[in-house]
Amino acid sequence: MRKLLMAATAVVPLLAAGAAWAQPIKEVAPGTITVHLNGRFQFEMVDYGSTFNTVGGNKLNPVTAAGELRLYPGFDAETLSGIAYGVQVELRDAFSDAGKGVNANAATTSGTGSMYVRRAYGYIGTTDYGYFRFGQTDAATSLLEQGVIYSFGDGDGWKNRGGIATTLPSYASPINTIVWGDQVALYGSDKIVYISPKIYGFNAIASYEPNSNGLKEGYANCTTANSTCAALSSSGTASDIGSRRKNTVDAGLQYTLQQYGVLARIAGTYLHSATLSYTGVSASSGPLNYTAGGRGYSDMNAYQFGAQVTYAGFTLGGNVKFGQVNDAYSFVPKGGRGAFVYDVGFAYNIGPYVIGANYFDSQTSGTYDPTRYGKEARTLNENGVIVGANYVIGKDMNVFLQYMYGQRHQYGNAQLSATGNAQTQAVGMGATLKW
Repeated sequence: MRKLLMAATAVVPLLAAGAAWAQPIKEVAPGTITVHLNGRFQFEMVDYGSTFNTVGGNKLNPVTAAGELRLYPGFDAETLSGIAYGVQVELRDAFSDAGKGVNANAATTSGTGSMYVRRAYGYIGTTDYGYFRFGQTDAATSLLEQGVIYSFGDGDGWKNRGGIATTLPSYASPINTIVWGDQVALYGSDKIVYISPKIYGFNAIASYEPNSNGLKEGYANCTTANSTCAALSSSGTASDIGSRRKNTVDAGLQYTLQQYGVLARIAGTYLHSATLSYTGVSASSGPLNYTAGGRGYSDMNAYQFGAQVTYAGFTLGGNVKFGQVNDAYSFVPKGGRGAFVYDVGFAYNIGPYVIGANYFDSQTSGTYDPTRYGKEARTLNENGVIVGANYVIGKDMNVFLQYMYGQRHQYGNAQLSATGNAQTQAVGMGATLKW
């Protein structure tokens, strides 16, 4: 029974290997190096329906298949004096428009291949003094996120990253809400991160990100200071404002208690980011349309508190995020409402079985534009529920069944129906394999 319980518990790292923050990933002896190529493959069949399954003369087949491949190359090493260092990378197969399965893995005429980099970072440090990360990686908001429990089903929840949610029409699905801290909008940029050692149960994480560009992003055509440059701090191009960050600081503190078979964690984080300054003429529409009352964008200030406890295979948790931040960790137009999001969930491991459920509710400004006062509601409300179960065949494979229902509402939102409502639901089953 104990071995089966350990196998069931393996579902969690199986689904979250890219976000793991313990260093090194693989323990090595002093003076040695270990090279690894881990991976994750997932496939599911899905039956779904949504507000947008039939639009005009187009109709979606409610049954579809999906899947994803991830590769985790890297190395871990340690000096004779006990300093650990290494590189970790996460590669994924790329999304594309619809096709017929012909030459799906060949390079396109634009030169884009079928794999791309999600995370890529180096690290150095020790367990006594902490670790530094540098590169395209997670920071406090995602690494210290507690209470957001998706260690069941396909493990992806509503995130649009290859699971069941990827198959659903995005306008009907709450896939960009800030309820998940591990979003590419945050971890897909270059930064320096410090992860402290644990002292009396406490550990801290802090990071600095100069701009929101990733590896080799914004350096291909920076002939002069212009919109194509990574290090831009002000811009006369309206589309840059509110979509690009500068001088982002992300910090948090966590307390861990492990005693009498109980593992409990509570954590809080704070993220601040500035938007680019606008130096152009009044935009023709949107928050930069000064002649119509537009005032630009507020700086981003996002707060998070979460807690979860595990005992005898049962995990229960909750998380709340709030502040001046919009969906997908974007900026809020001045005059727009701040966000308030909460999430509760549980998972239970018993023998080779895992069952779980999760519910969230999110209130953000959505597409609200202050210059359209009276024509668009000030709040986008999104909520969703997921119930799932897994059978762990072995530590490297599990099969799952999952149901999910979600909805979105914001009157006047151009993405939604005439009533400002959209719903979706799906049932999916599949398998996840990792190595």
